[in-house]
Amino acid sequence: MEVNINNILLMTGDFNIRDSLWDPSFPHHSSISDNLILIADSFGLALSKPTNPGPTRFSDTDRESNSVIDLMFLRCDSVELDNHFILPDSRLSSDHAPLSIEIPIGDEIIHSSRHVIPPRSEQEKGFIKDIISNLKSIDTSNIEDSTRLDHIVNQVGSIIERMWYKNAKKSKFSKHSKQWWTDSCRIALNSYRTSRS
Repeated sequence: MEVNINNILLMTGDFNIRDSLWDPSFPHHSSISDNLILIADSFGLALSKPTNPGPTRFSDTDRESNSVIDLMFLRCDSVELDNHFILPDSRLSSDHAPLSIEIPIGDEIIHSSRHVIPPRSEQEKGFIKDIISNLKSIDTSNIEDSTRLDHIVNQVGSIIERMWYKNAKKSKFSKHSKQWWTDSCRIALNSYRTSRS
């Protein structure tokens, strides 16, 4: 079975595998661990070493020792994601300590407005009319090669973009924004308010 998952940053969880690769107090190595490492590697992930090594599962009996079975695999080529923390004091009533990692989030510009042309509006009629009149001015008589065709296609794109911004109105996003709200909705609401029917 082939699994194709792109752009994985991390893989973490209770893998329930004891191994000397990540637990120095455990004397054995297992081929199951090798398979886990190969699977992680196929996703571009490598085993992360915690900044504060220690057990991740705490035994509640004297016969069983604490162990490391909770693991984190991080993106191999990432400079920002290079280690994680074990939080033994945050496990509360669980026998597993949480694993923690800081993931930096870059600044992102979130636009609070957009240009819209309401369907069946005067702006839409103007937009279509302007496109038709501007398309008539394009010379399509000498399309002899792909370079000329590319030029004409770019002209069409430029006309559509210019006419869009000429006819569209700027609309701000808010919690009350409704993309489905049209002029017919407004007319129906006004009719209801007048007649209460």
